Amino acid sequence: MREIRMTMPELALIAGTRGMLGAGFGLLLADRLSEGQRKSVGWTLMLVGVLTTIPLAIEVFGAIRAAERTGRAESSPELAHAYVL
Repeated sequence: MREIRMTMPELALIAGTRGMLGAGFGLLLADRLSEGQRKSVGWTLMLVGVLTTIPLAIEVFGAIRAAERTGRAESSPELAHAYVL
């Protein structure tokens, strides 16, 4: 397991995009809305979730690799800690 350090806004963005992806997936499986509404809202949320997660993941994992190359990690009280398997 590796420790990742990121700012709270970065963590919030990642959580938000994952939430949109999950909400879209849930709407696609639910029967609360009409089929047309459910599919359009569900696919839109999933697409937004996926498309916004990709650049965030690249940024976070790029920062990890840069820190590994330099042999130092940032240390700041504003940073959140996350663990990646």
